[in-house]
Amino acid sequence: MGATKKEWTREEVAARILAGETLVVYNNQLLRIPQAWLNAHPGGSLAILHFVGRDATDEIDAYHCDQTLAKIKSYAIGTVETSSGIWEPLVPPIMTGWVRKLSCDGKIAWHNEATPLPPSNISSEILLVQRDSCLLETSGPTLSHLVPPPTTLTLEDQARHSAAYKVLHSRIIDAGLYKTRYITGYGPEVARYLLLAASSAVAYSHDWLITSAVCLGLLWHQLVFTVHDLGHMGVTHDWTKDRLVAILLADFIGGLSVGWWVDNHNVHHLVTNHPSHDPDIEHLPFLAISTAFFNSLWSSYYKRTMVFNRVSAFLISFQHKLFYILLGFGRFNLYANAYGFLWRKAFDHRRAKGGRWSWWLEVIGVLFFWCWFGAVLKGCGSWSRAITYLMVSHVVTSPLHVQIVLSHFSMSTEDLGPVESFPHRQLRTTTDVICPPHLSFMHGGLHLQVTHHLFPRLPRHNLREASVLVKEFAKEQDLAYAEFGFISGNGEVLDVLRGVADQAKIVGMVANHEIREAMEKKVR
Repeated sequence: MGATKKEWTREEVAARILAGETLVVYNNQLLRIPQAWLNAHPGGSLAILHFVGRDATDEIDAYHCDQTLAKIKSYAIGTVETSSGIWEPLVPPIMTGWVRKLSCDGKIAWHNEATPLPPSNISSEILLVQRDSCLLETSGPTLSHLVPPPTTLTLEDQARHSAAYKVLHSRIIDAGLYKTRYITGYGPEVARYLLLAASSAVAYSHDWLITSAVCLGLLWHQLVFTVHDLGHMGVTHDWTKDRLVAILLADFIGGLSVGWWVDNHNVHHLVTNHPSHDPDIEHLPFLAISTAFFNSLWSSYYKRTMVFNRVSAFLISFQHKLFYILLGFGRFNLYANAYGFLWRKAFDHRRAKGGRWSWWLEVIGVLFFWCWFGAVLKGCGSWSRAITYLMVSHVVTSPLHVQIVLSHFSMSTEDLGPVESFPHRQLRTTTDVICPPHLSFMHGGLHLQVTHHLFPRLPRHNLREASVLVKEFAKEQDLAYAEFGFISGNGEVLDVLRGVADQAKIVGMVANHEIREAMEKKVR
């Protein structure tokens, strides 16, 4: 663990981070995360790396149960020196493109995978592009990489929001809202799943293939909501139990990977709407919700450059018209991401908790899915009928993808720096979809995204009650609580897509003009 010190100054913490240690502040204690746990962390290593040098108290409390929180003390190596009880954050190395990985000699060393763009009109923003391979790589980040850029936010205001959030969290706990409603909450859900499954089977047996495909698609659409709950440990609140049920529903019945979803989704929750770090808004060459993507940004999650070229500019210029068509094929994209993740993990020695048995169970589940679903397609009688069944069952799930993007695509993508508090960031980048209680099952709790992002482990059937408290909190803290109706929310998203599309058209026109000028000069 390293030597225990009574109190660490900011300069000393910075020096230890530059030396390669993974240090996170929690309740004014300094936690040193060993490499073994960084690899084994069930939420993925990126969930920790994005908070190196920062106060992650609110995030840690929101994402972990009491049993896990009790174990965290074992990683403490002392306390941190603060100003009026407020820790002045450092910039995590990963946010400036620095990561630690195995070098040629078999030792873990710093590696510069990306470099920040020059400062934009948003002084606090750090966007990454791929490092120029022609540049000589230094031995590691320097102190200047850890110093946050100027921001319009103040530490005092963000600390006030954080303190109020802790009080809000206590109110949520005292109200018993972490208790899962198994009978009144999940009872109707299970009944709905069984009805849809039975309807699909009966229709199939009568050769009503379209009806069967629609019911199967609706079943998949509804099951994803419960998998989402289980992935957040929001049902039994026990990792093993929730993961086993999630694999049954996601892999065996749905053909997806809950392991991939957790790895992806946790990062999305922690760095919501950041162009370089949030995988849920990184959809080039088909979609872009910010002109920042025109810079061919580096994705710290996908570990690749999101190339913006003439093809991307052309596709983006029509994105508001292709939006619903693209989302109609969203489930096929989930397959690609899920299977890519399982393939990569087959060769990755860094397995998270339960990583070995859960990986094998997921692989078995996916194979089982394609056996039974393949048999269903074969039983359709002809290739044309099988393709129709495949497409209808998958397109029916597309409202799920619309629901997901409504919560974030129209919200801010600015990077306000590490000073920004957890509640401020979630309220700034997330919106609710207004929905009457009797229709909430259609959204599966995803319409109450603001409360869900603040309390991700909260059982979804308690989100509406909790959202009343969250709105009071937002009003007291003078923070905007965004919510739209389903129709107006779609309009907001389309407006954002249209605005970026118009800019992409201009970029394309400029590029074409430059090409014509170059050709004319060549002819002369």
